[in-house]
Amino acid sequence: MDATIVSEVPKHYPVMLKEIISIITPQYGGTFIDCTFGQGGYSKKILEFKNTKVIALDRDKDSQKKANQIKLNFEDRFIFKNIKFSQLNNLKLKNEDIRGVIFDLGYSYTQIKDPKKGLSFQSKGNLNMQMGLNNYSAEDAINQLDEKELGKIFKFFGDEKESKFISRNIVKERSKKKIDTQTLVEIIDKTKRKKNFKVHSATKVFQALRILVNKEISELIFGLINAAKVLKKDGVLVVVTFNSLEDKIVKYFLKSLSENKSISRYVPVTQQAETLFILDQKKAIVPTDKEVNENLPSRSAKLRYGIKKSNFYDFETDILDQFKNLIEIENFGDKL
Repeated sequence: MDATIVSEVPKHYPVMLKEIISIITPQYGGTFIDCTFGQGGYSKKILEFKNTKVIALDRDKDSQKKANQIKLNFEDRFIFKNIKFSQLNNLKLKNEDIRGVIFDLGYSYTQIKDPKKGLSFQSKGNLNMQMGLNNYSAEDAINQLDEKELGKIFKFFGDEKESKFISRNIVKERSKKKIDTQTLVEIIDKTKRKKNFKVHSATKVFQALRILVNKEISELIFGLINAAKVLKKDGVLVVVTFNSLEDKIVKYFLKSLSENKSISRYVPVTQQAETLFILDQKKAIVPTDKEVNENLPSRSAKLRYGIKKSNFYDFETDILDQFKNLIEIENFGDKL
């Protein structure tokens, strides 16, 4: 998400809330997993419907405060876990009627403006970008990874066309001093030959670093796989993305499991569907003009969803092979 845009918004809005509620139909009851709790917008709306239960997840420990407020009003119907959504398969859900799993992959206004998180290029001091349960920071990556590794990160995670030049200048500068947020912004700004006055020069590099530090590629892939496993028949997997890389992964996952054979080798064919999902709408849903006018960050949002055809748990997917190159780049950070 473009931090220059987010800074214009006074508070966080749950993106495409009306559309998501109409897709997951909480009026019929059931348990819903809010994988990116944040400020609690989706959870609060779902809990307005009787006979619903929400299990909310967020890796950001700061979300606990908002979760505690909701717990006061919905003690028996709301559970919060400070875990990564890739770990949702570790929840004890045997007796839960999981009707929907929701991912909103954007960052809230509160998170962007938090100076300790250092997500914005407008922040001062040390680079961070850790959203919680991390092993290293953006400062570690910028000051320790080699030139080729940084170049690949900026190119593939940020679609930065001048990635090689930026990484080269970072390595030169860090031989003199440690790179902090403002130094990195200055390096990028001086390196970029073509300026886009609508988008800050540092936007793509900061996006790339955030993806690396929070392992957003593998988190999303394993989150999707585990969400698909825990959903019950006719349950809905809903994902809101904010950049082309996220959308590419989600689109491939849903498309491949609705068109190709995704049956498990461990279960008799007679007991399972040939494919995992039905896609009512193959094209991404985008916000209305009205919503974009009220909440500018929503303009880059895309919503995709799939409806699970049967209760089978194990299924075949080649998504890890499909995005193997991105996962290998993401793993550069493992040596930090």
